Amino acid sequence: MKCPFCHYQDSRVTDSRETDDGNAIRRRRECQECHRRFTTYELVQESPLHVIKRDGHSEMFDRDKLLRGLMRACDRRGIEIAQLNELIFEVERELRNRLVQEVSSEELGELVLAKLKDLDQVAYIRFASVYRRFSNIRDFMNELERLQPESGKK
Repeated sequence: MKCPFCHYQDSRVTDSRETDDGNAIRRRRECQECHRRFTTYELVQESPLHVIKRDGHSEMFDRDKLLRGLMRACDRRGIEIAQLNELIFEVERELRNRLVQEVSSEELGELVLAKLKDLDQVAYIRFASVYRRFSNIRDFMNELERLQPESGKK
């Protein structure tokens, strides 16, 4: 690792620790030439995940965009943001475990809906109405009828 002060090419690690969030390793280093100390962070670099939209164009997976959509669906439902962040984490982890770099918006939406159904059925219907582009009351009724047998099980 090059020293940021004298640009010497060699340094030694004097201390390594995991960051508080557990997503990086903090390393204290000492330059072998000028003996000054500096800190580096080692992060896992994830490959980018792209979402193929209905019209065929591709965009980067955006956690914040998904969170905004879920927050609208969960408005006044008593669902904590931490629960939504966990849902998004589970969705992203499942997609990354598939070892693919592209996913269709349909696959992404269905994965989110499956997890949202277990969290809150009203939020599920709200999200489904936008995602599946409900155009009339019959679309809502069809979705509610599909949920009805499942509601009786709980």
